[in-house]
Amino acid sequence: MRFLIISLCLVLVSCGSYSKKYGLQSEPVSINTIENVYFDSASTDYVYKANITVYGNNFGGLLIVKKLAENNHRVAFTTEFGNKIFDFSFIDDSFKVNFILEDLNKKMLINILKQDFSTLIKSNLPVRASFKIDNFNILKSEKDKSDLYYYFSNSNLSKIESVKHQKPKTIFLFSEIKNSFAQKIEIVHQSIKLHINLKALNQ
Repeated sequence: MRFLIISLCLVLVSCGSYSKKYGLQSEPVSINTIENVYFDSASTDYVYKANITVYGNNFGGLLIVKKLAENNHRVAFTTEFGNKIFDFSFIDDSFKVNFILEDLNKKMLINILKQDFSTLIKSNLPVRASFKIDNFNILKSEKDKSDLYYYFSNSNLSKIESVKHQKPKTIFLFSEIKNSFAQKIEIVHQSIKLHINLKALNQ
């Protein structure tokens, strides 16, 4: 009985919602979908100088994102000499590994990279709730059993927080926004040693 009471208390403490925990003020929902324009042009090759640190190993090179059609993106990471590190296809809700370096060919890591880049390029997600805090308008959606909170400042997407069990697990930061293009992107994981820095080369 004592163990049951303690367990119940822990559950109740952990179930405080993300919005209440971080002081988000609920707002009426005024739009139906969330638009992420940063990788939405089929006429643009998005090329970033990339640095990926994973469990103490550092990989530097170029990240290329290409929108081939609606809900169809190709994401490739190469060395600056053109040797592939990984190459992924995202078509609708399907995912394909075209190539990945043997050192990175681990199921857990592939799944994390899949989630990261899927979140990065995904647009037109349904809005589940709307909030406001300071100068941010925040839209909540859901994908792959995670809650996604999109933070907009002056109509520009500044941050995405991927939340599980009411805690941020992955944070996407967008800065130096010019003409619907994020010059700098940072992907920060809270519970694993994976960090991705991207700096635009072609804008």
